[in-house]
Amino acid sequence: MNSSVAFYKGDFVPYENAKLHITTHALHYGTSVFEGIRGNWNEKENTLFVFRMKEHFDRLLEGCKMLMMNIPYNSDQLCNITLELLEKNKFKEDVYIRPLAYKSAEVVANLKLQDLESDFAMVAVPFGLYIDSTRAINCCTSSWRRIEDTMIPTRSKIGGHYVNSILAKTEATLSGFDEAIFLTESGYVSEGAGENLFLIKDKTIFIPPVSDNNLSGITRDSVIKLIKNELNLDIVERQIRRSEIYLADELFLTGTAAHVTAVGSLDSRSIGSGKVGPITKSIQTLYFDCVTGDFKKYINWCTPTNKNL
Repeated sequence: MNSSVAFYKGDFVPYENAKLHITTHALHYGTSVFEGIRGNWNEKENTLFVFRMKEHFDRLLEGCKMLMMNIPYNSDQLCNITLELLEKNKFKEDVYIRPLAYKSAEVVANLKLQDLESDFAMVAVPFGLYIDSTRAINCCTSSWRRIEDTMIPTRSKIGGHYVNSILAKTEATLSGFDEAIFLTESGYVSEGAGENLFLIKDKTIFIPPVSDNNLSGITRDSVIKLIKNELNLDIVERQIRRSEIYLADELFLTGTAAHVTAVGSLDSRSIGSGKVGPITKSIQTLYFDCVTGDFKKYINWCTPTNKNL
């Protein structure tokens, strides 16, 4: 079913009534911070499990601090609003939850953050696969470089800086690829257009450091913990050169929208077998069991919408 209720200006309102004025500061200047949160439907338990919800809101509030936004909610209150929103919409399928903190002042030609009021809104919509994670996707190296933290802080999901990702994703898809891989200004691998990156070589997993301008991903953190705890494989965080990807045994991307997605080629060069590799497949299975609430060892990562569970 489609969404029927949104959270807007401190209240639950009909979805179609959650509208902004054309002079809203965030619309003109990208002065917003958002999150993407997954609600994963478990048919056996007849409930949605919301994955690592509090961690997402903790990060949203960090982004608010970056943009000098004061919203009248803490993480726990935002979690409660989310659960009530999902209950009111009565979803029985996978959903994508989009909280948005934004500079709500209705003003133009004002290039500053201070003395501008802020607000918070949230919507949840049915959402399936962002990328087909059942196969290995094909990527290209973007001609657009990843923005630097000294330009716009990359550790937060600030609305304005996602134009960088949109340009890269557009270039990739218009050229027949599924996704783009960013390099830093220094030529090191940063991340995908909307995902973190994991490279596997000789059963060791390599990840770019957050200092190479990639997001401190919550899915990234979850997968790192699963690799260490369940697969007992070594993870090395270091700078990665583009050419290393061509010679990798496996490569995969992680993100709230993308889940865990194997990469079969970069710049038309096959990675490993060109298919979903065995280590990637093991990680995918572990991750999907976690996000649907089936792997009870990690049930603390999931918040059920059914309060009786």
